[in-house]
Amino acid sequence: MALDPQEKLSRIITIAFGFLAVIYAVVNFDVSNLTPLLGALLLFAVVIAPRASIPLPGTDIALTFSDACVYLAFLFYGGPTAILFAGIETTANCLYLHYRQGFKFQQFMVPFNIALNVVSFTAAYLIWTTLPTTRLVTATVGSAQHLIVTLGTISVLHFVIASSILSFIRAKNRLSEAYRNWLRDFSSRAMMHIVGAGLAALVYMLAIYGDILTAAISAVGIAIVYFSYRRSVSDLKRAMRETEAVQEEKAETERTLRKEAEVYAEELAVALESQERANLALRKSEQDFQHAALHDALTGLANRKLLHDKLLARIAKYRNDNSSVYHVLFLDLSRFKNINDSLGHTIGDKVLSIAARRFLRLVTPSDTVARLGGDEFAIILKGPSTASKAKKVAQRIHDSISQPFSLSGNRISISVNIGIAPADLEYTMPEEILRDADIAMNYAKAQRESVAVFTRDLRTRFLERVRLEMDLSHAIERGELSMSYQPLVRIADGKLLGFEALLRWNHSEYGNISPARFIPIAEDSGLIIPITKWILRETTDQMAEWRKISPETRDILVSVNISGKHLSSEDLVYDIEHALERSKLAPEGLKLEITESTAMDNPEFTLKLLKDLKRLGVQLSLDDFGTGYSSLSILHKLPFDTIKIDRSFVSGVGPNGEDSEILQTIISLAKNLRMKVIAEGIETSAQLSVLKHLGCDYGQGYLLAKPMTAAKAEAALYDGRSWLPYQTADNGTSTSPAEIDRNDISIF
Repeated sequence: MALDPQEKLSRIITIAFGFLAVIYAVVNFDVSNLTPLLGALLLFAVVIAPRASIPLPGTDIALTFSDACVYLAFLFYGGPTAILFAGIETTANCLYLHYRQGFKFQQFMVPFNIALNVVSFTAAYLIWTTLPTTRLVTATVGSAQHLIVTLGTISVLHFVIASSILSFIRAKNRLSEAYRNWLRDFSSRAMMHIVGAGLAALVYMLAIYGDILTAAISAVGIAIVYFSYRRSVSDLKRAMRETEAVQEEKAETERTLRKEAEVYAEELAVALESQERANLALRKSEQDFQHAALHDALTGLANRKLLHDKLLARIAKYRNDNSSVYHVLFLDLSRFKNINDSLGHTIGDKVLSIAARRFLRLVTPSDTVARLGGDEFAIILKGPSTASKAKKVAQRIHDSISQPFSLSGNRISISVNIGIAPADLEYTMPEEILRDADIAMNYAKAQRESVAVFTRDLRTRFLERVRLEMDLSHAIERGELSMSYQPLVRIADGKLLGFEALLRWNHSEYGNISPARFIPIAEDSGLIIPITKWILRETTDQMAEWRKISPETRDILVSVNISGKHLSSEDLVYDIEHALERSKLAPEGLKLEITESTAMDNPEFTLKLLKDLKRLGVQLSLDDFGTGYSSLSILHKLPFDTIKIDRSFVSGVGPNGEDSEILQTIISLAKNLRMKVIAEGIETSAQLSVLKHLGCDYGQGYLLAKPMTAAKAEAALYDGRSWLPYQTADNGTSTSPAEIDRNDISIF
């Protein structure tokens, strides 16, 4: 698992201090310490200590000899040697855990453990060296009491420093949480350090005091105490004589003290003045902190917390006094992500700051402007008495933000979608009115409008959309999705090229839902990707079966629409390859339709992806041609096999071929690019005649055949029916467009 950047930095800093501590120990190491006893102790710490531990029943504590080795090294050879022992024994323990017990360490864990032990012991040792000068240690050096105080103090300092550092790092520099972690996770393990110190003390006392020499040393000590006592009595008599001389100097000393007191009073006055300045600075810091807690750091606007508090107050005031009208605006900068992606986040931050200043200029001081996060803002308007007046304010904000400006040599153009939620007695919490303002903003964005006012009907539609999105996510497993197939016919002779696959949703409660309703929901939510995978499986399986019906059907294909979401997915090529392998369908039996606007959204990426798809052997069709903004310099590079003319150009053709110039231009362009042409939406004989005259290759539409279920399409394939429109005997006209079921038109 990757480390948090803050924890990773803390570990690196600890390792650096550990390296400095080792350098300190090496520099101060006494070469004369290299004795057989030191070698034996080192061998014990490296080889035996990691393997020797005594678990205490009923606890999670195990007593080891590793810390005892460190403390013995300290007693026998001093601090620098013990510091090196702390690093060596930790290294030995880590290596033993890794190679003998298979323990997996996180990144930097081994050097961090070594550094933590070295740093904590070094700090404990350095603190200990200063304690005698503070007169906190009164025991005679070398005595049992001094030994106990020494080892006790060293072990407690070692434990407290090590556990505190580790708790602080794990709590990500939060002191309160570090203290709780210390109490919970580390205080019980203090026993390990104390027992280690006790073991070291026992071994040391046995090695030092366990023979005749101990008695001799004790005798010498008693003699020293006796003669020291007599010397103290003599010193006391001499001190009494000196007292008389001191009394004579007392008067002079008091005069000196009075002068010093006057000087001290002056210094105290200066110190008090300095303290007052410090208090003023502290109060200012507190004010700055409070401001930072309630305001956005980038723009200086109110943040979500302050907005929540102010909205809560406005809601309460309105519920007590209906005349205290207010409106909440929810604002979302459009195309802001493009600025971040193309110009960088530094420019993006400056754009946000400029937008914030423009918002402030367009509202009154009594209004509140807040940044909710990212490119979303909110405004509480107190002034307008009606929603229409609030809408005028919102429109002025939109017009101001839409004005282009230059920044760091770049011409920046942004816009904003604004949703307005008027005050209402139903609101009791800020989240409720912000939710409705957000709903209105999303409605404005969907309708390509600048401003929209919230209504309960919008909320109903929003909740319905949420319900449909939730149900759509389970539509496949519930068996509610199905495929319809509309024939693609060769205009010259009426032979069948294949079928375009059209998705249908028969909701268990609402019945058939138009693709115009659920396809945008699938696109926005990302559900279009798993749905398209399902479509690929269904259609390739179906086409593989239909190709076996007769020699006339062995070359037919199925055309599947690919959404922009799926086109930008790295898994698209794999999904198509998997569907073909699973169904055993030849690659040329699958055609992928990609809309013009999607293909031109990122031409470089599209070109690479289309080449990968062509290597699979599938066919490619540029859908809805003429409705986007194709660049001819790019279009001729894209490896499309077919251009599909959008139905809007076909429907505009008159009974006698009027308004067919655009069709002629598109067909000529396709021929020059060596691409086939499919015209969709053919509904009249005149349209079919014009397309045939202009040399259009293929067509689809209600004049030729409506979308049909898989069963009906299969039956038609077995019948070998003709796909050109049937001519009646009495008047020679084809099927009337009035017979077309408009509810069956699909966009997917």
